[in-house]
Formats: sequence, structure tokens, C-alpha cells
Amino acid sequence: MEARDIILKPVVTEKSMNEIANKKYTFIVNKNANKIQIKKAVEEIFGVDVEKVFTMNYMGKMKRMGKYEGRTSSYKKAIVKLKPNSKGIEFFEGMQA
Repeated sequence: MEARDIILKPVVTEKSMNEIANKKYTFIVNKNANKIQIKKAVEEIFGVDVEKVFTMNYMGKMKRMGKYEGRTSSYKKAIVKLKPNSKGIEFFEGMQA
């Protein structure tokens, strides 16, 4: 698996933007990726030093619209904490208020 296949998209929410001050960045990642692969992918793509990776698996929720019912997609979220001496990720720096 290549680095671009592991990191799918960034999570841009109020809570994730507040964590940028603590050098924590949030991404939606491939469900099959482990913490080591996520760490290497972030270091390769953004050129930063990763200290720790936290991962969470989310199951899709059941949704109904009248007689039709289905399930939203399940996904895996990773919070990446950078080392104190590492530079920030430029992609997120412009979004910060």
C-alpha cells in the first residue's frame, strides 16, 4: 500500500482544528492500515516527525427513509501527534483561526 492510499482525507471540524495547537492532526485513513503504516505515510507525505498515532474504528449507523433503510459507511480515523521539535503540516495551518 502506498502512502497516498493510506491517508484518505483530513478531518476539518471545530474540535480537530483546536487540537492543532497541541500538534495533533486528524485524518480519515484506510481501514486496513495499522499505526506503523499511518505513521510512515504521514512522515512521507508531509515531511514531519510523528511521535504517536491514535486510531479509532467507527461502524456505520443505520438510517431510514420511509420503507427504505440502509447503513452509512464505516471508517477509520487517526489522530497523529507530532514531536515538539517538528514543523507543522502546512495544509492545516491556513485553516486555523
